[in-house]
Amino acid sequence: MMAFSLGNIFKTFGGGSGGGDVSVLGIDIGSSTAKLVQLRSSRGVAILETYGEIALGPYADQPIGKVVKLSPEKAAQALVDLMKEANVTAKVAGISIPFSSSLVSVLDLPMVDNESLKRIVPIEARKYIPVPITDVTLDWFVIPKDEKQDSAFDRIDTKTAAQVKGQEVLLVAIHNSTLQNYQTIMQNVGVSVGFYEIEIFSAIRSALGHGLAPQLVVDIGAATTKIYVVERGVVRMTHLITVGGQQITETLARTMNWEFEKAERVKRERGFIDASVYSADENSKIKEALLSTLSRVFSEVNRVLLSYGQRYNKNVSNVILTGGGASLPGLADIAKTTLSAQVTIADPFARTEAPAFLANVLHDIGPVFSVTIGLALRRLKHD
Repeated sequence: MMAFSLGNIFKTFGGGSGGGDVSVLGIDIGSSTAKLVQLRSSRGVAILETYGEIALGPYADQPIGKVVKLSPEKAAQALVDLMKEANVTAKVAGISIPFSSSLVSVLDLPMVDNESLKRIVPIEARKYIPVPITDVTLDWFVIPKDEKQDSAFDRIDTKTAAQVKGQEVLLVAIHNSTLQNYQTIMQNVGVSVGFYEIEIFSAIRSALGHGLAPQLVVDIGAATTKIYVVERGVVRMTHLITVGGQQITETLARTMNWEFEKAERVKRERGFIDASVYSADENSKIKEALLSTLSRVFSEVNRVLLSYGQRYNKNVSNVILTGGGASLPGLADIAKTTLSAQVTIADPFARTEAPAFLANVLHDIGPVFSVTIGLALRRLKHD
């Protein structure tokens, strides 16, 4: 069995210098695409050097937009192709871990020193992990009581302050096979892994500011949608639903009697925006098909909003949409009429400096790159 250490999961990673011009990569290998962003730090500014996305479907003989599970070798091949196309030069990367491939929980433990924690945490972890403890890699982090400390973006909490006794410890468990796959991929690609980070923390870093009011993030991926409430940089509530971009495309294909490829193309290019090539009836059917799947997502979002309000006696006034599904044209207007909160689309490239002529393009595709930008920003200490 290969040994792994997640000791850097809550720290900026080593390698390279903290100052000067250093190029770093953020890599996010999703279920239907792989994304990367290369940033460089210059005089305290995150400079966008390159970015790219590649569909993984064709590497499994499937259409673009399909959810696939590639072997590490095939995933590495896709990543090499993407890095070549994007002219990547950085050799150190932060790698995202899917939320669905990890376990994140908060342990209430007595106030003890670090040496005692090293003995206690693995024992307590057995109560939360449904597989043998030897099959996972554990990491943990003592949650500071002062929410204004710099580590706020790397915390998760599920309780009010009045319920806290002793100390809270954030427990992270990732299956060894998941880490083995990523290690194999990156070895084949020829890039060093500086750290692993669970995707929700990366997305928070790039998509949210440091405001105090609770906000709800909806990350619409190809296979799943992640919903989480963030307050003061702390993840207070999480929810995962098995509805995503692929299901939206499949519903559209069935409704319009189209091939998957055509439905995927129309979804990405037109979304909820009427197209002149279709009749009024066809445009209406397209929008109804898209909404029939997204309405399930919106229903869950409203349920989480209500649940959080009841549990913490606080209203969540802002919903941020991110992930590939958030790039659907016209989605923001639809969401604003459906959700019980203000709606904004994540704009993570706003945290970087890029050529002005790319502004509109980067704004439109921004939600796709929330995780990768968040990873690179962590290394550059712009979070």
